[in-house]
Amino acid sequence: MRLHRLSVTAFGPFAEPQEIDFDALSGAGIFLLHGPTGAGKTSVLDAVCYALYGSVPGPRQAPGTSLRSDHAAADTPTEVTLELTAGGRRLEITRRPEQERPKKRGTGTTKDKAQSRLREHTGEGWEPLSRSHQEIGEEIEQLLGMSREQFCQVVLLPQGEFAKFLRADEAARGRLLGRLFDTRRFAAVEALLGERRRAAEAKVRAGDEKVLHTAQRLAQAAGDSADLRAWPMPGHQPGDPGLAEAVRAWAAVARCAARERLDVAEYALAAVESRHAAARRAAEDARELDRLQRFHAETLRRAALLAEAAPERDRVRDLLDRARRGALVAPALELRGAASAAHLAAAHAETSARAQLPPTLREAGAEQLADVEQRLREALGALGAAQRSEQRSAEIGRERADLERESRAAEEQHQESAEWLERWEATRAALQERVDAAQQAATLAEQLAGRLEPARMQLNSARRRDELDADATRAAGELLTLREESAAARERWLELKEARLRGIAAELAEALVAGEACTVCGSAEHPAPARPAAGHVDRAAEDAAHAHLERAEQARAAVERRLAAAQEARAEAAAAAGDATTAELLTRTADLSARHAAAHAAAAGLHAAREQLARAEREHATRSADRQGAETRAAARASRREALDREQAGLEAELALVRDGAPTVAARARTLEDRVRIVSGAATSLRRAETTAARLKEADDQLADASFKAGFDTIEAAADAVLPEYERTALQHRMDAWQTEEALLADRRRETGAALAAALPPAAPDTAEAAATSAAAKLRTAGSAADAARVRCAELDRLSRQAEQELRALGPLREAYDRVARLAGLTAGTSADNERKMRLEAYVLAARLEQVAAAATVRLLRMSGGRYTLVHSDARASGRGRSGLGLHVVDAWTGSERDTATLSGGETFFASLALALGLADVVTDEAGGMRLDTLFIDEGFGSLDDQALDEVLDVLDALRERDRSVGIVSHVADLRTRVQTQLEIVKQRGGSVVRHRTAALTD
Repeated sequence: MRLHRLSVTAFGPFAEPQEIDFDALSGAGIFLLHGPTGAGKTSVLDAVCYALYGSVPGPRQAPGTSLRSDHAAADTPTEVTLELTAGGRRLEITRRPEQERPKKRGTGTTKDKAQSRLREHTGEGWEPLSRSHQEIGEEIEQLLGMSREQFCQVVLLPQGEFAKFLRADEAARGRLLGRLFDTRRFAAVEALLGERRRAAEAKVRAGDEKVLHTAQRLAQAAGDSADLRAWPMPGHQPGDPGLAEAVRAWAAVARCAARERLDVAEYALAAVESRHAAARRAAEDARELDRLQRFHAETLRRAALLAEAAPERDRVRDLLDRARRGALVAPALELRGAASAAHLAAAHAETSARAQLPPTLREAGAEQLADVEQRLREALGALGAAQRSEQRSAEIGRERADLERESRAAEEQHQESAEWLERWEATRAALQERVDAAQQAATLAEQLAGRLEPARMQLNSARRRDELDADATRAAGELLTLREESAAARERWLELKEARLRGIAAELAEALVAGEACTVCGSAEHPAPARPAAGHVDRAAEDAAHAHLERAEQARAAVERRLAAAQEARAEAAAAAGDATTAELLTRTADLSARHAAAHAAAAGLHAAREQLARAEREHATRSADRQGAETRAAARASRREALDREQAGLEAELALVRDGAPTVAARARTLEDRVRIVSGAATSLRRAETTAARLKEADDQLADASFKAGFDTIEAAADAVLPEYERTALQHRMDAWQTEEALLADRRRETGAALAAALPPAAPDTAEAAATSAAAKLRTAGSAADAARVRCAELDRLSRQAEQELRALGPLREAYDRVARLAGLTAGTSADNERKMRLEAYVLAARLEQVAAAATVRLLRMSGGRYTLVHSDARASGRGRSGLGLHVVDAWTGSERDTATLSGGETFFASLALALGLADVVTDEAGGMRLDTLFIDEGFGSLDDQALDEVLDVLDALRERDRSVGIVSHVADLRTRVQTQLEIVKQRGGSVVRHRTAALTD
C-alpha cells in the first residue's frame, strides 16, 4: 500500500483546503512531519485513517467529538480525500462526516448526512465504484487485509502504546495482541467449552439438588424416627460422588424405623380406646344426677317467692279493675280538655285585638268591623296610580343629577385638552430631538464597535508577547545552566569509563576460578591475577554516572523544546501586536471601550423615543377630534334638562293632593294597610271566641253522662281512675307472669325423678368430666400417632422410589460433565494437566509473540550496537497469574536475561520501535503479504541522545532500501537538521496550514 495524495478541508485544525503530496515526500525515503504542539501533526494521521475506515484512531473518536474545524466558515463543508495504491489498484476515497450547514432558504441550519465516495483510476480516467459506506469499508479492508485497529498499529506506529506494551503484564499484552491477530475463534472455543461445562455442571447440580430436595422431604417425612447421624446433608453437597449411596442407605434406615413405630402406635391405640369408653359413661351419669338435684332445688325456691307476692297480686288486681272502667271515660275527658284550651286561647286573642282598635270601635260587633274594613281597602286601591307618578318624579331627579355630573366632567376634560393642545408644538419638538440624538449615538456605537474588537485582540497579543518574552528569558538562562551541567556530566562519565577500562583487568580477575579456563587467554592456571588499584572504578559507578548524564540530557532537551516553542509563539504574538507597547494599547482600548459604552447606552433609548413620539402624535389627533364632539354634546344636555324640569313640576302638584300630609305615597299606603290589618284581625278573633264557647258547653255535658255510666260518683273520681296505656300494660304483664309461674310449679311438682335424686348424695360432674376429657385427649394422641406412623411409612416408600429414579438419571449427566470439565479446564488454563496455566488463546498469541520478538530483534541488535535481543518467555507465572505471554530482553554485555520493564528511557524507545516494526512485518505477513510502502512513526525521539538518534535513523534508512517511505512525526529540534524532506504544520489564528520544505543538512 502506498499513499499518493491527501486533501483536507475544514478538518480538525485545518480551516482552508490543504493538500499533502506524499509522492514528493516519499522520494527521499524519510520525511519529517513537525510543528508546534496543537498545530495538527496527529490530525494528518487522523485524516488518513478517517479516509480509509470512516473513523479516527482510538479515543479521538469519543462520543460528542466533532471532526469539523472550529475555524472554518459555516458554508465550507468538512471533507477528506485520499489517493492511494493498494493491491495494484489506484483508488481515490472521499468522505464527508455528518455536519450542520446553513439553510439555503431562510435562517438557521440543517444537518447533512455523512457521505462516502470510492473511485478507481483506469486507462480512461477515474471511474466511480460505490457511494455506500458499508461497501467501501468492506472493499478497503479486503484490499489492505487489516482492520482499523491493525492499520493504526502497523502503519501509524504509536510508540507510546508499545512502551506500555513492554512494561505491561501478560493480561494487557494479551488484549493488544488479541486486537491485532484475529484469535477470536480460539477464544470462542474456550467460551464454548466453558459454556458447555457450565451447562453440564448446572445439569449435574440440578440433579444433585433434586436428589437432596427429595432427601430433605424424606427427612421431613421420617421426623425423629431416623438416625440423624446417617443424614447425607451435612457431609455431602451437590457434585459429591458419594451422595447416591448415602441417600440410599439413609432411606432404608428411615423406612425400618418408621415401620417399628407403626406397630407400637397401633397396640397403644387399642388400650386407650377401652379406657376412654368407661370414662365417658361415668361422666354422663354424673351430669344427669346433678341436673335432677338442681331442678328440685330451683322448684322449692320459686314456690317460696310466689307465696310472698300474694298481697301485691291483690293490689294490682284492684288497680286493673278501676283502670278498665276509667278507660271508658277517657275520650270524654280528652274532648273537654281540648275545648277548654281552645276557648281560653280565643278569649285572650279577642281581648288583645280589641285593645288595638280606635276607641270608637272597641265595643263594635263583627258586622260593623267588616264594613269598616271594606271602606279602608277601597281607599288603599286608589293609591296605585299615585305611586307610579311618584316613581317617575324620582327618576327625573336622578336623570337631572346625571346630566349635571356629565356637564362638570365634560367641562374639566375640555379644559385639560385645551391646555395639552397649547403645549403640543413644544412637546413634539422635544421628542423629535430625543429621537435624533439616539440615532446619532447608535451610528457612533457601530463605528466604535468595529474599532474596539481589533484593539482588544491587539492588546491580548501584546500581553501574550510580554509573557512569552519573560518565559523565553527564563528558559534561556535555565538552558545555559543545564548545558553546563550536561557537559560536566558527560566529562565525568567519560573519565569514569576511561578509568574503569584502565582497571578492567582487575574486574576480569575477580571472575577467575582455579582449574577453570580464563575467558581471555584460555589458560587454566592463574599465577598472578590483577588486583584493583586504589580508587578503582567499578561498573556500578560508571552506570550511575551514565544515568546522571542521561537525566541531564533529557532535562536539557526538554528546556530546548520549551524555549523553541516560546520563541515561535512570541514571534506570532509580536506580529499580531505590532510595534505599539502594551501600555499604549491598554490606554487606546480603554478609551475606545468607554466611548463605545457611552454611545451604546445613549443609543439604547432610540426605540423608546420613537414609540413615545408616535404615542404623542396619536394623542394629539384624538384630543382634536374630542374637542369638536364635546360642544355638540353640551347643547343636547341643556335641552334635555329644560324638558325634565317641566315634567317634574306637573307631577309634584298632583302628588301633594294624594299624600294627605304623609311624606310619600308609600307612607300613606302603609298607614292604610296597618288599619286594615287591625280591623280584620279584631273581627276574626271575635268570631273565633263565640265558636269556642259553644263547643266547651257541649263537652261538659258529654263528660258528666260518661262518668255516671262507668260507675263513678263524680267527674273527679273518674279522672283519678284513668291510667296511661303503658301503666295498664305493665300491671297486666305482672298478673300474667304470676299465673304462668303458678302453672309451671304445679307441673314441676308432678315429676318424681327429681325428688328421688334430691335424696341421694351431691353429684360431682366436673371431676367425672375431667377424667373423660383426659381419656379423650389420650385417645386422640394415640390415634394421631398411629395415623402419622401409617402416613410416614407410605410417604417414605413413595419418596424412596422417587429418589432411586432420580439417582439412576443422574449417572449419565455426571459422566458427561467430567468429560467437558476436563477439556474446559485444559483450554482455560485452570486444569492441573496444564502445567503453565496457559489458555488456548494465549497459546496461539504466544506463538505470534515469538514471531514478533524474532522480527524485532533484527532491528534492535542494530539500534543497540549488538547489545540487546528480545526473546519470548513462556515461564510459569507466580501466584494466580497466567503464563505464556512473557517478554524478556537479553543483555549481551552481561549475558543476563531480564524483564523489558527494567529498560531505561532510551532503551525502551529502541525496544518499542523495534517491536512496532517487527509487529508490522508479522501482521503484514498474516494479512496475505500486503506490501506497506508508507509508514508513520509518532513521537518518542525526544528521549534519545545524538548517538542513539543516529543509530535509529540508520535502521529507518534500511527500511527505505526496500522502497519504503517513513514519516517521522516529532517536534524534536535535532531532527530538523538530520531529515532533509519536511512537512511543516504552521499554527495560525485562522487555522493551521501545511508547508512542504527541504532543509539543508548540516554536520
